Amino acid sequence: MKILTLILIALVALLQYPLWLGKGSWLKVWEIDQQVTRQHEINQKLQMRNAALDAEVRDLKQGHEAIEERARSGLGMIKQNEIFFHIVNEKND
Repeated sequence: MKILTLILIALVALLQYPLWLGKGSWLKVWEIDQQVTRQHEINQKLQMRNAALDAEVRDLKQGHEAIEERARSGLGMIKQNEIFFHIVNEKND
C-alpha cells in the first residue's frame, strides 16, 4: 500500500510540474500579464500624444491662425504694414 501511495504522489507531482514550472505555467502567465499591463500604459500615452498631434495637424490644415502663429514665433515673420520693434537689453558689467 505504501508503494501505491508513493506512486500516486509521484504522478500528482509530475502532473503539477507543467502547471507551476512548465511552458504555460502560472509564473509565465503572470509575467506576460505584467508585460501586457505595461504595454497598455505605453499605448495610452502614445494615443494621447497622437491625438494631440492629430489636432495640431487638423488645425494647421484648416486654420490660418495656427500657421500665422508658427510663422511669427518660429520664423520671426511679421505681417505687411506692421512695425517690428527689437528691444535689446544691455548688460552692465
